[in-house]
Formats: sequence, structure tokens, C-alpha cells
Amino acid sequence: MKQLQWGVLGVARIALKAVIPAIQQAANGRLLAIASRTPGNATEAAQRLGIPRAYGSYEALLADPDVEAVYIPLPNAMHREWTLRCAEAGKHVLCEKPLALTAADAGEMIAACRRHGVVLMEAFMYRYHPRTLRVAELAAQGPLGDVRLVRASFTFRVSSPENIRLKPELGGGSLYDVGCYGVNVSRMLLGEPTTAFAFGQIGASGVDVVLGAVLRFEGDRLAMIDCGLALSRREEVEVVGDGGRLVVPSAFLPGEANAEIHMVQGQNHTVLTIPGVDQYQVMVEQFAEVVRAGAPMLLPPEDAVANLRVIEALLRSLRSGRAEEVGRPQG
Repeated sequence: MKQLQWGVLGVARIALKAVIPAIQQAANGRLLAIASRTPGNATEAAQRLGIPRAYGSYEALLADPDVEAVYIPLPNAMHREWTLRCAEAGKHVLCEKPLALTAADAGEMIAACRRHGVVLMEAFMYRYHPRTLRVAELAAQGPLGDVRLVRASFTFRVSSPENIRLKPELGGGSLYDVGCYGVNVSRMLLGEPTTAFAFGQIGASGVDVVLGAVLRFEGDRLAMIDCGLALSRREEVEVVGDGGRLVVPSAFLPGEANAEIHMVQGQNHTVLTIPGVDQYQVMVEQFAEVVRAGAPMLLPPEDAVANLRVIEALLRSLRSGRAEEVGRPQG
């Protein structure tokens, strides 16, 4: 398979530390270019990371005819604009989560990419880890019995008030940043929720810095989600059925070491070990297979629309103080 030629918009930490190395290690990809609105930043990153081309604007990278696909790690509020501009330039798009700030914006992005004949995928890297796939299998196949509850936590502490996660104009807040993982894994395991309720702590900048949520699904199944930018590091998923439960430590960022699933059934406690992988590399290689060979997409962009419907309902609940109905996905 011919290598997919990649460009990266921006020098965000997630790009420099995780996705750029994954593209460079991918069997079917090559990182060709990086851009920054501060030209020196792009040049420095390109020299340090061995990237052939550096551009002093995002527009210049999109004008490069050799760049076929673009990874977007920009602040959340910029995802829509630059996905649309990538589509207009004929570039395939791998965009960081959340895909947009609203379900309507995500739907517009999907339509634009389809209109221009390019692939759009949300970069929910944990979904590509074989442990995540195994958790979904265990929940569906019966060893836990009837799965009634999912609990998902993702918190850490942001120390600098200048961090983009704390800026409302850039789409900051704990729900958009890390709570989206809890929403996503709950939907993966329980389907689409009907009702959402949230309490939260609003920080000085106006974004949610701690949030707790309950989602109700058909059959009175529940998900309990907490997320935060002002708490110590926590990252765990628990799946509870009437016949057992499993706990997933380091659920979203396990690194490349072997990853564990702890299963408890009565007095029996079993630890399943899943061989470690670079989940970012698995993700970018799967993206290239979709582009090059038309491979089926593990996580189509419509999933991002459904995730955002839940996030929007939770934000409405946070403002209203009452449970809110979740809009149903179209089609």
C-alpha cells in the first residue's frame, strides 16, 4: 500500500508527543509537513522531529499538493473551521476529539467532507486499543450477566490559568476535554442514552472544572461519569452486571505497556492481560487503510455527532439544574 502523506496543523503537545511519532512509525504513513501560525515553532518542530517541510501558516500547508491527509490538534473551537477548510482543499481529516462543539457543527463537517470526497475521522485513540475492543466483547458476550451500570472517571489537575482547557472561547472545560471519554465509553457499552443530568463546579474563567453526570439508557441502565481539570489524576472505567463486574485501570491512556482488565465474579478475581500497543499508531494506520483501501471505519464520524448530543444535553442540565432529554441521532 502506498504511504499516506500527512500534514499536521499546529504544534500542540498531543501532536508532538503522541500522534506525530505514531505517524512516523506507521507502516502506511509518512509525515511530510507541519504548520504553525508562528513560523519559528513549525521550523523548530520540523528540525527536531525530522519533518521535511515546515510552513508558517495553516493555509500554506493546505496549499501543498503533496499533502493528502491532515491531523488537526487545534483547540476545540477551531475544529469546525479547519476541517471545513481541509475538505475544501481536498485533504482527508483526522481531527482531535471532540470533533466539534455542537452536534450541528459536527454534522456540517461530515457533510462537507462527503461533498468533497474526503475521509473524516475523530481521533478517539483509546477506541483502537485491543483492550477496549476486549472490554466491549466481554460486556456483550455474557460473563458479566446483564450489564446495568457503567462508571467512568477521568480527572487531572491543570495548573496554569493560561491553559487552553480553561478558556471558554476556545471550547474549554472538563466535559469537552476529558468527560467526552466517559460519554463515549458509556455509549459504546450501553447504546444511546435518553436522559442526562449534571452537576458541576464552574471555575473562575467560566468553564466547568469539575463535573459529575448521570446518563439514563433504555431499560433503566445507568452511566455515572465524572471528569475534572482541578482534581488529582484518575482514569478508570467500571462495567457492572448482575453476574459480575470488570474494572479497567488507566482506561484511556494506558501507554504501550501491557494493559489489564480486572474481572470480579463472586469470589473470583481474574486479571486479563492485553499485550501493549501504541494506540495512536493503530489509529493512524487504520485511518490510512480507510483512505487507501476503503476499509470499514471502526468509529465513523456519526458517532461524534451522537457523543455531542449527549454532551450538549449535559451542558444544558448543568445550566438548568434539571434532567434534560438527549436529542436522538438522525437516520
